[in-house]
Order: sequence, then structure tokens, then C-alpha cells
Amino acid sequence: MNLNIGIDIGGTNIGAGLLDEDLNIIYRIEIPTNKDRGYDFVKSQIISIIEGMRSKASKLNQKIDSIGIGLPGIVDIEGNNVIYNANLNWNNVPLGKNLRHRFDIPINIENDATIAGIAESALGVMKGYSNSVFITLGTGVGGGIIINHKVYTGSHGLGSEIGHMIVGENFYDCNCGNNGCLETFISSTAVRRYVINEIEHGFINTSILKNVNSIEEIDTKLIFECAELGDELSNKAVNRMAKYLAIGIANIINIIDPDIIAIGGGVAKAGDFFLDRVKDLLPRYILFKELDFGEIKLAKLGNDAGIIGAAMLKEYK
Repeated sequence: MNLNIGIDIGGTNIGAGLLDEDLNIIYRIEIPTNKDRGYDFVKSQIISIIEGMRSKASKLNQKIDSIGIGLPGIVDIEGNNVIYNANLNWNNVPLGKNLRHRFDIPINIENDATIAGIAESALGVMKGYSNSVFITLGTGVGGGIIINHKVYTGSHGLGSEIGHMIVGENFYDCNCGNNGCLETFISSTAVRRYVINEIEHGFINTSILKNVNSIEEIDTKLIFECAELGDELSNKAVNRMAKYLAIGIANIINIIDPDIIAIGGGVAKAGDFFLDRVKDLLPRYILFKELDFGEIKLAKLGNDAGIIGAAMLKEYK
């Protein structure tokens, strides 16, 4: 029985796991990313993790079959270079190339949302479907598209950037430099900025302000809690978010027509309270209203999705 290594590189922590053929995580580790120390230091940490995992496998009389790595950013089609990673301040760093020079094990690197989509496709709510889309709602918005059980990244590695679909004009620009990206309407950052903007423009009759000492303390969790209790501004923000997520999902359905779309990430923890609003709005934006469309469900694997999906990446490439 061979083992696979899955590594999930985040802006704060690097999580890694050693997985058996049944996708059980038999050993895991998590260490600080220390991104401020630069690419070479983070690379050295990844190398140490791989060496430790390989040593662990050797003690179990097993070999490492493959290494998969997920990170927030864009990777070239060959998996040699990380073209852009805002969280780590990386631009055109040769992570894949460097690691392949060090290890004689197949290494694949992919965007972290795509990685999480692979995990959901194998073990989560997208299991059993050949065409599926994963959307993660957090500080930003990530996406993973799987077609015929294979990851879709496009001809240049730029596919699946769902968060940068243009869906309208907004009161602030996206970090990418464009205005109107889906991410600026439905991420946790977007919801928080919308509420603060409304308060700064005079919408002060809200229970949100009774729960904080300053507007800087406002977060998405509080907004959703206040919305469930009937607060007008909070519900205005949640409804706006639901509207634009429905528009984004409708665009995906109109173009890809997947079997299922799974919603994950921190914002998705609001559960059916939020998802039901999206489902109610969705039919008005879909092109062929008389035909069935894919299911919309909440993802279920949580934090393990990054490690599991990374370990499976070889099978989906």
C-alpha cells in the first residue's frame, strides 16, 4: 500500500497529511507559514514537511506515491511556477520546479479552492457526480471546476477564477484592480465593507452597533447573527449577498451546466438560513427556466478538504 502526501499552504499556517489508499489521514502536521520570512524560508519548511512525511512512511514500510500541494493563487499549467499568490506575496516563484529537483516523487500543485473541490468530489457532497463546481466563500472567493472527473484549469492555468467573474458595478474596486468582481459582492470582506459603508452613510439604526465598540469590530458572523434576529441593515446585506451569489451561480449553470454546485468556506457556515435565500432567487437568473438545473448544496468536509484534495490531485490531473 502506497501513501500520498497532501499539503495545504495558507497565509497563516501550512497543514499537511499522510493519507492511505482509502483517503484516511494517518498522520498530520500543522506549522506557521511564516510568510514574512519570504519564499525561500517557506519553501524550506515545505521540504522539511515532505522529508518528515517520507521518514514516517519509511517507518511504516511504505513508499510515497505522490505529493499534492494546494495554495491560494495561480499556478502555471505545468505546475512549475506559482504565477501569483497575494497571500504570500509570491510572483513567479518556481516552487514546483524547485521541489522536483529535490524529490524523485510526482509532485502536483494547484489552487486551493480547486483542491477543496477535488476533496468534495471524492468524499463530500459532490461525490458521484462527473461535472461539479465548488465555490468557497471566505475573505475572498475561490472556485474549483471538475468536468468528467478531471480538474478544469483552462489552457494557461487561469480557469476556475469564479471570484473574478464581473457581475455589476460596486462602490469599491477588487484587489485585482477591476470593479464588479463577484468577490466584492459575496465574500466576508465584501459583506463587512457593505455594512460599514451603509453605516458611514447614515444607516445607524441597527442592532449591529449595539454589539461593538467601534465599526472596526464588525464581522460577518455578527452580521448574520443580527440578520437572523431581524435586523434591517443585516438582512439588507445578506439579501444583497444572496442576490449576487445567485447571479454568479446562474452564470455558471448557463455556461457549464454542472450536476451540482457546492458552497464552502466561512460564510457558508450560515447554513440554510443563507442558502435558502440563494435558492429562492436563482430561478429568475437562469436562462432555460423550464429545464432542471444542478443541485446547490453546502460543502461538508471543512478544514480537511485542503489536505485530502491535495493528496488526490494526481488522480484528477
